Amino acid sequence: MLPEVLRHLEALVGFDTRNPPRAIGTGGIFDYLRAQLPGFRIEVTDHGDGAVSMLAVRGRPTRLFNVHLDTVPSSPAWSADPHVLRIDGGRAVGLGACDIKGAAAGLLAAAAVTSGDAAFLFSTDEEANDPRCIAAFLGSRHGFQEVVVAEPTNCEAVLAHRGIASVLVQFQGAAGHASGANAIHASALHQAMRWGNRALDFVADQSHQRFGGLTGLRFNIGRVEGGIKANMIAPSAEVRFGFRPLPSMSIDELHHQFGTLSEPGAVERYQETFRGPPLPSGDIATAEDRRLQARDLAEALDLPIGPAVDFWTEASLFSAAGMTAIVYGPGQIAQAHTADEWVELDQLERYVESIRRILDQPPT
Repeated sequence: MLPEVLRHLEALVGFDTRNPPRAIGTGGIFDYLRAQLPGFRIEVTDHGDGAVSMLAVRGRPTRLFNVHLDTVPSSPAWSADPHVLRIDGGRAVGLGACDIKGAAAGLLAAAAVTSGDAAFLFSTDEEANDPRCIAAFLGSRHGFQEVVVAEPTNCEAVLAHRGIASVLVQFQGAAGHASGANAIHASALHQAMRWGNRALDFVADQSHQRFGGLTGLRFNIGRVEGGIKANMIAPSAEVRFGFRPLPSMSIDELHHQFGTLSEPGAVERYQETFRGPPLPSGDIATAEDRRLQARDLAEALDLPIGPAVDFWTEASLFSAAGMTAIVYGPGQIAQAHTADEWVELDQLERYVESIRRILDQPPT
């Protein structure tokens, strides 16, 4: 089935779905998808700002396959046109080939040679940190109980991954001459640095925490801004940081912990800018129960089970809504978001054969 997968992948890579700029509408790639899915009931929804979803359903399935069609922007480091698929040895090279249009091509090829119940949800806002498509779907009466979310997992079923939270913190100080005795405490930048040191110590203290093969709390201070010049006390400073909790860790509790690490009155604003729950969601007991349910699903579908991963996926949104969710797709995450992004041909073949087999299974 590989030739058919590559035919679809060539077409899908040819559509510019970079996000940003999020210039994605209901035509283009969605016209192509519609044409490849005869016999499916199709519903395309424009959620605004380049967020478009398409639900394609055949029969009366209770299991959903989800794949996002948007890609990251291409960089000048690409050696050829990123929207022209090329085969280089045993690899298919093109923007989105690995993350994750290869899976979309596999779904189309498998659907064409099967006739059983099937449901595919395509979306275009995964790379935007603004999951409107999945949120709208989960807010509808969809009736699905299980979901297989496509991301590059080396054709292994992933049952658990970290959550993610991004935060903006604004520190306030008192402007003045840097020669003053109060400079050491009045500077907003000094306050930010003290907070950063305490945050790093707090994260180090979480190294003993474990869940499903993952250990510790991941943390990163990504940007620090503030001040005017070396001989002036900084009246304001801004820190952008992120953390990635284990399943069973409370994001709200972690926000509380990070928020209390500053000195009294130093923080003017603490704002979460993005949140993605871990997979599976819930407290430690609930998360473990859901991980076991996901394991049962992977075994029922005869999919090899891989290790838990550090990157975030939208599977956690389905899990938080009560669905049994696994992550499964062709490719390696190390190739995602890179110049000359590629996916191995044998991974594409393995994926499409597994989807064909699953769609051929009688309903349980």
